[in-house]
Amino acid sequence: MSVLSRATEARRVAEPSGVRQPPSTAAVVRATLLTAGAVIMLIPVVWAVLSSFKNQTELALRPPTVIPLEPTISNYTQALTSFNFLSYFKNSVIVTVAATALTLTINSMAAFALAKYNFRGRDFLFLLTLATIMIPLQVILLPVYQVVASLGLVNSLWGLIIPPAATPTGVFLLRQYMLTIPDDLLEAARIDGASEWKIFWRIVLPLCRPALAVVAIFSVIWRWNDFLWPLIIAQDERVYTLPVALARFNGQQVVPFNLVLAMSVMTILPIVIIFLFLQRHILAGIAQTGLK
Repeated sequence: MSVLSRATEARRVAEPSGVRQPPSTAAVVRATLLTAGAVIMLIPVVWAVLSSFKNQTELALRPPTVIPLEPTISNYTQALTSFNFLSYFKNSVIVTVAATALTLTINSMAAFALAKYNFRGRDFLFLLTLATIMIPLQVILLPVYQVVASLGLVNSLWGLIIPPAATPTGVFLLRQYMLTIPDDLLEAARIDGASEWKIFWRIVLPLCRPALAVVAIFSVIWRWNDFLWPLIIAQDERVYTLPVALARFNGQQVVPFNLVLAMSVMTILPIVIIFLFLQRHILAGIAQTGLK
């Protein structure tokens, strides 16, 4: 054996078997594009957070400054005193929590029926439910408002909670996830004497936690950021949610942009915290929803 071959053999023995291969060109390009996209998406958020610590004079500078020259928290304290933030924040929390709980309840029940019961017209009903996704809110806005007004729910938090509770997207996600649950598991529970409600509550829902987390975060984002429907229903300032209150605050004759930025940052902060807390469940739920 030559010296070269001996050196090659010795190097092959010395190298560990689990050496990581360098990333491929496609992986590098994909990571670069995703990183660039994330940076582009974060630039407005970072700018808003930094600008919320600037005074009005610094916000009017041209060219604008990125880092605040004289950072101040007076924007937040002044906004909390001149802007009834706590009342609007309480309304948004009540509407978001109640609507999300109602959404999870209605959507999970509908998904369970569409996934685990065989009845005539089931597939047609499911397709009809999906078809409602293509109907924009503006088309059904007037009929829904007339129904809500006839029930006396205008200028009430219930008028903001009940109408958008059932969502076809939530039904679709939960139904697709429930299809992955074996029917034999449910049949075994029925043989053991479990009722349909107990099967749904004790077996199906615990297994659907990732999908429920996805629907929950989507519902929280939709309800928290909803503007058009609360703008129509909440005609009294006492039931304003944060998006409506910010729009009215932004519509003043002289717009205090420093206060608007401070309130905007406090408005998006709860959504960011919830997303960071549930992101593991969200990724798992989205990845497993389309398995069947």
